[in-house]
Amino acid sequence: MLYKTILRTVLVTTAATVGAVPAVAQDYPSKEVRWVIPWNAGGSNDIMARYLQPLLEEQGVSVVIENLPGGTGAVGMGDVAVSQPDGYTIGNGTSSTLAIMAQGKAPLSNDDFTNVIRVSVDPLILVIPGSSEIDTLAQFLEYMKENPGDVTIGTPGTNNLNHIFAAMTAQGAGVDYRHVPFPGGSRVIAELMGNQIAAGVLKPSETIEQISNGDLKALGAFSDERLEVLPDVPTFAEEGVDVFPYGPVVQMAYIQAPAGLAPEVEETLADAFEAALTSDQFREFADKNGFVIDPIRGDALDEEVTGVSNAIAEVAQQVFTD
Repeated sequence: MLYKTILRTVLVTTAATVGAVPAVAQDYPSKEVRWVIPWNAGGSNDIMARYLQPLLEEQGVSVVIENLPGGTGAVGMGDVAVSQPDGYTIGNGTSSTLAIMAQGKAPLSNDDFTNVIRVSVDPLILVIPGSSEIDTLAQFLEYMKENPGDVTIGTPGTNNLNHIFAAMTAQGAGVDYRHVPFPGGSRVIAELMGNQIAAGVLKPSETIEQISNGDLKALGAFSDERLEVLPDVPTFAEEGVDVFPYGPVVQMAYIQAPAGLAPEVEETLADAFEAALTSDQFREFADKNGFVIDPIRGDALDEEVTGVSNAIAEVAQQVFTD
């Protein structure tokens, strides 16, 4: 895959420029922290980061957000992996990037990172253009059956959880489909609103505004129960489609730093993020946008990352057969 080759070159080149790791400053943080979002601006991770930015400032951690999209998050997280582990470069790990790592589609591994704290657990939904004549999930599945192999479903990236659920949608209809990957959720939304693709698999947090104003329609939730933020949207199970036939998988976002981060720096970062994430202001934002705050850290987070990675690898092996 082209992005994998490009990323490997970037990693090797960048690693060669990284010198010896400096001693940890006693007054950390003494300067701004670079926060890499490995997706386009306007997607769910970017929206979340920019909302957290002033809340982290209140905790004494000033962050500068940098979008480095590409390779289903692997380009940006590759940049994080080869940065100095001094606490001044962090990035957004996600289940999407975990998925391609677990499948050997990116020259990265969990050992390249220090897992700092989980930010959120996010449900995924199937959305279509607001102008579509289709109004229900049952109608969309029937539309797929009537147009086998022609219906397009867009996702942010490829071989990730969004892609898995796009494939499961087609399996539910019993037909093939055309997968269309993009470098971030905001691009999928733009293509949907321009009627360039038939559907997309996205998060409520990046689509709720467009759903509310009628630019998009939410047809089904990839979850066991209906979502509080979209109570009128049925689950796929309600239409008789099992989207977890190979076991449960979860979409989550979490903060990572390069491997070798000093424990005291990790603790400072985790404390700041936990205070911001559990603030009343951020909880209200999370409730309105449909994602769950669960800021686990330390060994618990390491175990969760390993478990999610293994689960997605197993599901992907079953779904991506070519």
